[in-house]
Amino acid sequence: QVQLVESGGGLVQAGGSLRLSCAASGGTFSRYGIGWFRQAPGKEREFVAALSPGGYRTYYGDSVKGRFTISRDNAKNTVFLQMNPLKPEDTAVYYCAAATTGWGVGPPSRYDYWGQGTQVTVSS
Repeated sequence: QVQLVESGGGLVQAGGSLRLSCAASGGTFSRYGIGWFRQAPGKEREFVAALSPGGYRTYYGDSVKGRFTISRDNAKNTVFLQMNPLKPEDTAVYYCAAATTGWGVGPPSRYDYWGQGTQVTVSS
């Protein structure tokens, strides 16, 4: 079983940047595809980005394409989400999730393990 812990969230002005981290433990990290999702108050959980187990295939949601970059360091059991430039509509709780199969653009139910989330707030 994999445990995931997100970090790196915070408050930033529009146009700024943040890098989120997702640290994994308790499993063979390189077997898992990793996805990032986000959820704003009153909205459904939204797909943001996903990365294959080997790091060679990536997918992005339309709202973040060209602004966010997902990457992974399997030696450190960590996945990153570089976000810039940020917009106020990017404000949400960001979650990372892991799956051996079915990873990709979602839906969230296809992922087996989830972190607790990290808050990202973008002010205008």
